[in-house]
Formats: sequence, structure tokens, C-alpha cells
Amino acid sequence: DPRLTAATRAALQRLTHDLGQGDLFDVQESYVMLFDRSRTLSLNLFEHVHGESRDRGGAMVSLIETYRAAGFEPATTELPDHLPVVLEYASTQPAESASALLAEFAHIVKAIFSALNERKSAYAAVLAAVLDLAGEACEAVQLKPEADLDEAWAEPEAFGGCSSKGQTGPQ
Repeated sequence: DPRLTAATRAALQRLTHDLGQGDLFDVQESYVMLFDRSRTLSLNLFEHVHGESRDRGGAMVSLIETYRAAGFEPATTELPDHLPVVLEYASTQPAESASALLAEFAHIVKAIFSALNERKSAYAAVLAAVLDLAGEACEAVQLKPEADLDEAWAEPEAFGGCSSKGQTGPQ
């Protein structure tokens, strides 16, 4: 695509070459460890904006309605805000519409791009390409320090931390 910068094209070529040379299981494990073990690198875009709040559900319903209005019904178990799903939908749209859609997510894509750059991950090239296609500058942004994975994904205590060990009554 002529909208991709020469630097982005070169970085994508290096990434695809390296992926093609690696053992399939190692490549898959590396991908999962990178994208599924860090909220900063989550490919579920609305998680970056809404976390696990109820607002995320409304945003996903709106996105599904966008897909359906264009005549598409998601046929995947992935959430509608999963970046590959968004990109597949964008690929079906005219270039101008696709760029506008991707530009709506550019602030999130820049955050993921920045986190990948900090980790010196070759996958940053993919996010750079998304930014190029959105007509956005490929620039790093300031990131908040990431909490420990166990701490970040810990469930809140149902009863404020009270212990029922040895209790026979409310007191």
C-alpha cells in the first residue's frame, strides 16, 4: 500500500521474514506471552479506554452495529474490538472510510505501539502500519507504569476482605 512509509514497509518485511524462519510453536508462544499477558499490549482496544467497566459493553455494541450497518456479521469468538477484527472489517471498506475508522482508534494504537517499542518488539511495525493507514503520525506516547499482572487482574474481594474463618455469626 503506497500509504505505508518506506520504514514501515522495511520493518514489516523484517517481521514477516523472522516469523517465517521461526518454529511455529515458538512463534505462537512468543505472541501469546506478548499480547495476552499484559494489559498494556491488549489487542482488545476498548480495554485500554474502558477497562472492565460497563461502558466497554456499550462501546462494543456500537461497534457491532457499525459492522452490521455495512452488511457484516462477525463470525468469530473474538470480541468486536479485537484489533485483528477491526482491521479485517476496515479492509472491506473504501480507503477513506477505513482510514477514518482507524483514526478513531489511533490514540490506542499509539499506546500499544509505544509499549511494543519499549519492549523492542518487531510487532511494533504492524501498529506503525495501522497508523500509516489511518493517516496518523507514528509517534511514541507516554505510558503509565504497568502494574504487576497478578495485581492488575486481581478480583476485588466480595465482602471487603472480611474473613469467615471461624465465624459463627455476623460479628
